[in-house]
Amino acid sequence: MAYSHPEINLWANLSGENLLTVDVEKEYPQIEILAVGAHPDDVEIACGGTLAKLADLGHSVGIIDLTDGEPTPRSPDPETRLAEAAEAAKVLGVQKRITLDLPNRKLFDSFEARVTLAKEFRKYRPKVVIGFGDRTPMASPDHWQAMQITDAAVFYSRLTKWDETFDHLPVHTIGRQLYYKIAFEPIHKLDAPGSFVHDITDCLERKLESIRCYQTQFPEEKAYVFERVKGAAIYLGATAGYGAGELFYTTRAVGTPDMMQLLYPDDRVYTERYLRKISRVE
Repeated sequence: MAYSHPEINLWANLSGENLLTVDVEKEYPQIEILAVGAHPDDVEIACGGTLAKLADLGHSVGIIDLTDGEPTPRSPDPETRLAEAAEAAKVLGVQKRITLDLPNRKLFDSFEARVTLAKEFRKYRPKVVIGFGDRTPMASPDHWQAMQITDAAVFYSRLTKWDETFDHLPVHTIGRQLYYKIAFEPIHKLDAPGSFVHDITDCLERKLESIRCYQTQFPEEKAYVFERVKGAAIYLGATAGYGAGELFYTTRAVGTPDMMQLLYPDDRVYTERYLRKISRVE
């Protein structure tokens, strides 16, 4: 989508020099979790269940598609794919979906692409960014490029003294970055350091429903895709004792202040004890 410049305000720094800055809090409500994909349907396949669950828990959730995914063999036009993406976001409970104007099939990790995505991070100020975590052999090379663009944009989002490049959007430091794998890829990093499974048992059907919104991409002859996605989710969930799950990797170790609550998240005794402790601290 074309970038429209938000309202800009003049303000003075301590030296009295007038500077341009964007009132992002007024123009752009914060999105806590932003998931980035190369094309509409990438995020749904990879982590749609997680986004649905986070939305159900009251978190603000968004999706950024780097391209509109078009052209593709069965889609008549970009508008059809965008309508499918909007419906999928609605199914998941996503508050914001953004489609950037980067080229499908010709997506490359360029300076311009990095800046374009970093501007969205500066505007919506996510606490967590989720994106591609590896190459996808025999599938679109856009996925690998999307990973590199996302990594760079997370870094660019917090760099100072680059105001004009970023339309005077304030810097924003993203606290956590997670990586995902496309659900029906071979799972070969399950035991990688920093990996964890997120329980999506209650949201698996919504994940599948969101993927079904892409009728141009998954017609009847591709019904096997849904079985693969479901099978991967059930397998991943089983490795952690859940009915269904999605796998993520972290850029740094995830710690816990309460080992027992981490190891027994479904045990009310440990959970309530931990919550009481937190409430006393607050």
